[in-house]
Amino acid sequence: MLTLAADIEVLARFGRALADPIRCRILLALREAPAHPADLADALEISRTRLSNHLACLRDCGLVVAVPIGRRTRYELADERLGHALDDLRTAVVAVEADKTCPDAETKGCC
Repeated sequence: MLTLAADIEVLARFGRALADPIRCRILLALREAPAHPADLADALEISRTRLSNHLACLRDCGLVVAVPIGRRTRYELADERLGHALDDLRTAVVAVEADKTCPDAETKGCC
């Protein structure tokens, strides 16, 4: 069983990964299928260097893994449950956005 500190660290790493739109796009792309960096860079229309930096962050956060295949490396989600978690987060945020349950949403534009 994880301790509270470990739970917080796991959530903080996940939040750090999701804090950047490019990393979100990478995770969503890998949710669909594993991919090689060159293919990801082309699909996301970003440089390979920039992609490499984001993949390193996602690896450090424990969300993606690099799988050597011959002379190339393919990236995939570290656990298939991450794809489900991304879907759950996306739909939960959309539901909350539609609900606007936060009392300050209209005046402060916070939610």
